[in-house]
Amino acid sequence: MAALDGLRILDMTQYEAGTSCTQALAWMGADVVKIEAPEYGDPGRGVRGSGQSDYSPYFCAWNANKKSLALNLRTEKGRKLLLRLVPNFDVFVENYGPGIVERLDIEYETLAKVHPGLIYTRIKGFGTSGPYSGYRCMDMVAQAAAGAFSITGEPDGPPMMPGSTTGDSGTGVQAAMAILAAYIQRQRTGLGQVIELSMQEAMIYYVRTRAFIGSQWGTRATPRTGNRGGLPPVNIYPCKPFGPNDYIYLMPVNNDHWDGLCAAIDRPDLLVDERFVSYGDRARNGDALYEEICNWCKTRTKYEAMEAIAAAGVPCSACLDTAELHHNDHLKERGFVEEMVLPVHGSVPMLGFAPRMSESSVDMTRPPRLGEHTDDVLAEELNLNPQELSELRDQGVIGDPKRFVS
Repeated sequence: MAALDGLRILDMTQYEAGTSCTQALAWMGADVVKIEAPEYGDPGRGVRGSGQSDYSPYFCAWNANKKSLALNLRTEKGRKLLLRLVPNFDVFVENYGPGIVERLDIEYETLAKVHPGLIYTRIKGFGTSGPYSGYRCMDMVAQAAAGAFSITGEPDGPPMMPGSTTGDSGTGVQAAMAILAAYIQRQRTGLGQVIELSMQEAMIYYVRTRAFIGSQWGTRATPRTGNRGGLPPVNIYPCKPFGPNDYIYLMPVNNDHWDGLCAAIDRPDLLVDERFVSYGDRARNGDALYEEICNWCKTRTKYEAMEAIAAAGVPCSACLDTAELHHNDHLKERGFVEEMVLPVHGSVPMLGFAPRMSESSVDMTRPPRLGEHTDDVLAEELNLNPQELSELRDQGVIGDPKRFVS
């Protein structure tokens, strides 16, 4: 059985911070029903268009293994249907902007009246208290507020936007962990609770190393170092054919790594070169050492360089680009990349989920079209018959599951 078989989640999330949370739980076997507005659904459905307004690659990335229920919560009947659904579920997750759930009158106090054991999870940019609590937030806003921009970029350049979206997805996985803790606690106590995450605070977790090592307990700002992530020769090195991502990143941080690197590039002479004998010597002569290693890397592709240097026990990797991730032989052999046939997009490689559990396995199912499971969920959970569903649809309370399904 799947590890989270029986855990049921009402997912009222959008974009990424909340959707990554519920998808992580779905990938472990939770039953996730996504509540969406009938007319447009999760705004992430239309991000960087895909020929269809409801099924962008961005949406597909974060919504596999879920069902979609198109429910108009701005109508009283839609809100009442939600309140009828709540007792059948363990968890409610939302990441709407400040004040939205309050205006819809679906805050924790309201839902707890119909389900006292509910685990109610809120993801907000800056939390629900404090001077910033009313501010809107997106991924990179959270990263800027958490210090991630300040430690990214070249030493003589401005703060730079990081490439990964850990402000959103990094918050999401922390929310998923908190939900599991609350679920275990409820099994012992029978009590529900409210979980709140600030994206700013969650993102700070991912800059803790730089904050603690470089800021001396807040007495100074950690400096930017570009790609020199440590003492030389930690850096990126260009490889042939010298495209925009034809680099290898080397991270030798101890003497064993240094010995292995010199052996891998067939330069045992560097071990006795007075410029590079000690850590301090290598730091003082970093530019010269960079050139020595560059000369070797430039005669090889990044994969050839990685295979030779990694085989010598040196931490390193080719700088894979996002296209390569979809076709990487290592990831494919491990089953992390799975070919799926999707509406709109056809057969595409889908990237998987890292945790692997020996006693739990969940197949990936395709992301839902908008409202695809509306009738099925309402019939199963609330025993609504076809006539009732048709009437609700005519009244604009629920969406048409056939509108986008192909």
